[in-house]
Amino acid sequence: MATSTTGTNRKKLLLPTTMSKAGWALVEARDDVEGVSFVPTVPKAELHRLLEDVAGVALGVQPFSDPELDAAPELEVVSRIGVGYDAVDVPALTRRKIPLMIGGTANSVSVAEAGVFLIMSLARRGAAMDKLVREGRWQDRYKEMPVDLYGKTVLIIGFGKIGTRSAKRFAAMETHVLVYDPYMYSETIRGMGYEPVQDLDAAVARADFITIHCPKTPETVGLFDAARLAHMKRTAFIVNTARGGIIDEKALYGVLKANRIAGAALDVFDQEPTPADNPLLALDNVITTPHSLCWTDECFRRIAEDAFTSVVAVARGTAPVNVVNRAVLDDPGFVAALAARRKIVSGGQS
Repeated sequence: MATSTTGTNRKKLLLPTTMSKAGWALVEARDDVEGVSFVPTVPKAELHRLLEDVAGVALGVQPFSDPELDAAPELEVVSRIGVGYDAVDVPALTRRKIPLMIGGTANSVSVAEAGVFLIMSLARRGAAMDKLVREGRWQDRYKEMPVDLYGKTVLIIGFGKIGTRSAKRFAAMETHVLVYDPYMYSETIRGMGYEPVQDLDAAVARADFITIHCPKTPETVGLFDAARLAHMKRTAFIVNTARGGIIDEKALYGVLKANRIAGAALDVFDQEPTPADNPLLALDNVITTPHSLCWTDECFRRIAEDAFTSVVAVARGTAPVNVVNRAVLDDPGFVAALAARRKIVSGGQS
C-alpha cells in the first residue's frame, strides 16, 4: 500500500494536470489521499515510473493497457476524466479486478449543447458569414443562403445520456426528431415523443441534419462509410462530436468535395491532433474543432469532481458508481479487498 512520508495510510492518486481547479481543491481538502500530478502527454517511460506506487489514476485520452498495469502493482482503481474509454483496455483491467469508472452524466449537457451549436453553425453558415465581414464582401451575403431548423428532420445516432438531451433541445426548436439506437426499445423512444427508426439508410435519406452520439465500438467504426453517406440529401449536414472513425474521413471528403452533401462539422478525427494536411481542412463546407467543444468551465469542474470522487471511493473502501466493467464488483476477491480497505479506513487496522 502506498503511504506518505508521515507514515499514515494516505493513498497516492495520479491525476492529470488538466484536471480543473475544483478537482484539485477536493484533493487538497482531504488528509487521506495525496495527489500526484502528471502531464497527459508524458512519455510512456515516465508515466510507468509515476505509476509504481499509486492506488488510483485518473486518465485523459492516453492509452492504458497491460504495460501500464504491469508498472502499477498497487493500483486499485482507474477513472476516466470523461465518458469515452476506447483508449482503455477494459478486459485487462477486469482480469486484474480493477474497476474502470467514467464521468456519468457530467459532460452530457455540454456535449448535447455542442452538437446543437455545430448544427446551428452549419445551418446559419456562421464561419462563412464571419469571413464575409472580415473580407469586406457584404455584397456576397445572399449568394448562399442559410437555412432554418424549424420544420426540418434531425436524426440522432445513439440515445444515451447525450442523445436524449440532444433530442429535447432539437424538439424545442420545432424539428422532427428521428432516433437510431438498436439497443433502445422503440416504445421507450416513441413514449418520449420521438420517432424510432430501425433502417438506418432509410433514416439517413430522410434527415436534414445528422448528429452522432454513439460510442466507438467495432460495430460503429465506419458506420458512415461511402455507401451510407451516399444516402444523404444534397442539402443535408452531418455532425460528429462522438469519436473519430465513426465517419470514414476519406468517404466524407469525397461527398463534401463533390457537393453531394451540404456540409459537416467535426470535433473528432481518426488521428488526433489531425495532420495539417488532412484534406478535410481545405474545404469551405467543413467546420472543425479540436476535440474540445464539450469542455466548458462547468463541465470541466463536474468531470474532475466525478473522476476524483470515483478514485477515492475505491481507494478508501466505498462501493464505486458509473463502473464500466461491472463484473469486477461481483468478484469475491474485489469484495474482500474493498472490505479490507473499509476496515483500514475505519481504524480497524493500522
